[in-house]
Amino acid sequence: MKLILKITVPEHYQTIAAGFNKKLFLALAPPFPPIKLLRFDGCQTNDIVHLQLLGGIDWASKITEHGATSQEIWFVDQGTTLPFFLTSWIHKHRIINQQKNTLIIEDITYKSPFLWLDYLLYPLLWLQFAYRIPIYKRYNWKNS
Repeated sequence: MKLILKITVPEHYQTIAAGFNKKLFLALAPPFPPIKLLRFDGCQTNDIVHLQLLGGIDWASKITEHGATSQEIWFVDQGTTLPFFLTSWIHKHRIINQQKNTLIIEDITYKSPFLWLDYLLYPLLWLQFAYRIPIYKRYNWKNS
């Protein structure tokens, strides 16, 4: 299943990319389900992000790719330890130069054990990521 969100932020794309750190990750975390961040290495290839969801459910991802062009910076996290309701998770973060603004694209591909569950998870995941939109827009990127 594919989930894509696009957010325009009035800031230079290199400033936005530099702000993708532990502080931003914690700011983007929705209030429910609560998470406990166990490890955050960064957004470079082979970095690990490991968190624990409500009930002690582990979720770990490895950055499998990162890169940049003159117009875009990106990194991809791929789930290595996933909650029971997911069998695969690939999340590409794209930070695209748009002159005076930046377009952030959350490009997520996920799979659950059952097709019906993929569809059931979609609105829940959409809400979790849509929660990030106002945070991205009001975040103090220059002081991150």
